[in-house]
Amino acid sequence: MKTLKHYLKLSELKLQWSIFAVLAALFTLFIIGDPRTFLAPDIYYSFMSTIPFMAIMALALTPVVICKEIDLSFPSIMGFSAWVFLTIFTLTGNIILALVGSLITGLLAGLLNGILVVKVGIPSLIVTIGTMFFWRGLVMVLSKAQGGSLVPARDTILFKSLVGRIGGAIPAQALWTVGLAFLFWLVLNRHKFGSHIFFTGDNIESARMMGIPVNRVKMLVFAQLGFFAAFAGIVASFELLYYWPTLGEGYLLKTIAAVFLGGTSAFGGMGTIFGTFVGCIIIGSLEAGIISIGLTGFWTQLIYGLVIVISVSIHSILRRKS
Repeated sequence: MKTLKHYLKLSELKLQWSIFAVLAALFTLFIIGDPRTFLAPDIYYSFMSTIPFMAIMALALTPVVICKEIDLSFPSIMGFSAWVFLTIFTLTGNIILALVGSLITGLLAGLLNGILVVKVGIPSLIVTIGTMFFWRGLVMVLSKAQGGSLVPARDTILFKSLVGRIGGAIPAQALWTVGLAFLFWLVLNRHKFGSHIFFTGDNIESARMMGIPVNRVKMLVFAQLGFFAAFAGIVASFELLYYWPTLGEGYLLKTIAAVFLGGTSAFGGMGTIFGTFVGCIIIGSLEAGIISIGLTGFWTQLIYGLVIVISVSIHSILRRKS
């Protein structure tokens, strides 16, 4: 048993090093292609400003995928919850009330997904396609496809805490993302609930026989994704100082790609927060890197696909060897 655990840990370590090697190779390529841009700090400040929006949701999506489920509705929950924040703040002027209302909205929207999957028995892919369209349609109807300014929130403590600049340079959202990554790592690797997530994704029937409340585990992972999608929506709206009802569109495939690129198995039972974190940096920096080295934006999707296929192939080979 000890030997088996040793090999599993060794396999996980190899997977993490392989994804880190892809990141290092990419940035080496970018530096060679455009040293003026990639040896200057400005582009890294830009990455630290924008990558966290996707990374927060990718970190929260990782436990869902480890549980052998999928959620396609989180960008729509992001947009709807941010609208709730804007509406409450505009009506009351109370930014804490707006924060709480938005986060509860996201939590309940995620929990609804979990209930439909667990209690009604609808596959998560179907459920979240439906709720993806529902929340996006609802926010368009309620907002009348109109955005709203968040400039009045600029001088609040909450604004400065979430998207202020530490030392006048480092975006606060980058530190939040690192902190959340550490929190997710602790839960998945050092807490009983994390073990329950892995067991549920690996073999749900065995998990039930072990006494793990698999239904509750699944509902909680969906609920926390909704919560953090709402949080990401608030952070993104603060960074722009404006809310658009289309907020979240464009994040779906990038976020899912970052999770799979980071080594989380689509078959459940395997995944790492470190891998997802590095996957987010790769996906988040690809487009800027491609354009900076002189290629047109049309190359972006091609290289996205290439990087993902190569990385996943490396993961697959390492798993077989282990």
